[in-house]
Amino acid sequence: MLSIEGSPAATPRPGRPTFEVADVFRAHGETYREHHVLSGDQLKVMRAIERCRTEALGGHVDVCPQCPYERPAYNSCRNRHCPKCQSLVQARWVEQRMAHILPTPYFHVVFTIPAELRPLARANREALFNLLFACASKALLQLGDDPQRLGGKLGITAVLHTWTRELAFHPHLHCIVTGGGLAPGDDRWIASRRRYLFPVKVMGSLFRGKFLDGLRRLHASGALKSTDATDTAASDAAFSKLIARLYTKDWVVYAKRPFAGPEHVFRYLGRYTHRVGISNQRILAIDHTGVCFATKNGRSVTLPHDVFIGRFLDHVLPTGFTKIRHFGLHASRNVKSRLPKAREILLTTSPPARSPSSQREPTTPRTWQELLRELTGIDLEHCPICKAALVKQPLAYLSPRRDSS
Repeated sequence: MLSIEGSPAATPRPGRPTFEVADVFRAHGETYREHHVLSGDQLKVMRAIERCRTEALGGHVDVCPQCPYERPAYNSCRNRHCPKCQSLVQARWVEQRMAHILPTPYFHVVFTIPAELRPLARANREALFNLLFACASKALLQLGDDPQRLGGKLGITAVLHTWTRELAFHPHLHCIVTGGGLAPGDDRWIASRRRYLFPVKVMGSLFRGKFLDGLRRLHASGALKSTDATDTAASDAAFSKLIARLYTKDWVVYAKRPFAGPEHVFRYLGRYTHRVGISNQRILAIDHTGVCFATKNGRSVTLPHDVFIGRFLDHVLPTGFTKIRHFGLHASRNVKSRLPKAREILLTTSPPARSPSSQREPTTPRTWQELLRELTGIDLEHCPICKAALVKQPLAYLSPRRDSS
């Protein structure tokens, strides 16, 4: 078991993290599994993280043909919930999406469901997460299509998050939205206001109405499971009271001002798309008291090992669930038709707004080694001592007599 003495540092160490989620799972995962009932998805995530980049998954040895250097390289689990397996996937996603961005301002809009619905969402994850995507996107597209608001088809990319910085269950949707839309005749671009897209209260009210209507339909069809925390899925009377109470609340929709440029917005969103509940860099200490990790504004929190594991697993998504979705001009049906038309119009009517990415010629996809070198400066293809090209050998080749330092 890992431990440190004294108080942890105020911020995580840069570079390779000292502590990892995998350390907690390996030291306390078996005990946790013995005392808690877990879903098949949660068990798979635990096993994958525990085995990630260890001999259990196999690998190879990078050997320098010109000097004694050798380095074992173990395979990754590639589970989307693993903190160590997301950087390259994220970089590849951002690189691919750069070809779809438009030379126009983008807004960042966040939709959140009220706290009263979190127990129901926890028990009906797929149904309510799908409802969250549907209602947020429909609210934005409806306002965009409304001639009194904009009168054009928006482009939307949405990413689901289910956590707070303390790993509490808090489902919300991050959306990036074009600052304008393509007119119905596909012949012109209609720009939005510079300072804001739509009034947040209007977005909140429309989102609330659509979500509660969808919740009613789910309840009427018997699709909602009941929970220990609420009887809303089982009792018609309790459900009606909950709906009535939620109609009186202001639903939180947060909107930022436009990003600096279209390239910046996707690089910013790239930090959201493949993020998991907590990164290894945020873990400050693991000792007999629990797991200490950074939250925000220089603060930290310490959770008992079992609580930390439980909170992490609370954010495991159902197998096959799509957490990144595209709507409007960004939807797959428009990527090869209306989206290029919008780009053509924007480049023709607003040449100064043209971004470097929109002028970029198609390039051959980069290897993961090239992406890693760009992200971290780590070169896995050449010897760090003599710079010769490394040769891959089976793990059995690894010899304790060779100097791998």
